[in-house]
Amino acid sequence: MNELARITSGDIFSRQFIGFDRIMEHLSLAQANSYPPHNIIITGDNTREIEFALAGFLPDDISITIEDAVLSVTGESSANEEKIYAHRGIAARSFTKQFSLAEYWEIEKAEFSNGILTVSIKQEVPEAKKLKAIKIEYKS
Repeated sequence: MNELARITSGDIFSRQFIGFDRIMEHLSLAQANSYPPHNIIITGDNTREIEFALAGFLPDDISITIEDAVLSVTGESSANEEKIYAHRGIAARSFTKQFSLAEYWEIEKAEFSNGILTVSIKQEVPEAKKLKAIKIEYKS
């Protein structure tokens, strides 16, 4: 069984959406990449915040980019590997986390505080694309 068939077989969504194979594959594979832990918070109708738990990272270890509507957050660990651990429960490995953004979503700001990176994004729909109500005139 090929990879796409394995991912989508038995998935209720794949039976309802024809021609969206790439999206279904992307959603299924995204579940496997859970590091670093993150939250997506709805802060308004057109605003979101993505929080990343990044204990052990410094702001200089992290980069944030958008290319072709894909938000990428990359971390290169600067942890001191010379230490000898009896137990290492805080992961500080390098990572890249990607999110596909819908149309008109842009990064508003990014903040790093107490080991939490918060990326604020906002949807800015151009005026020409916004819904316009047309008044119907009554003529008798």
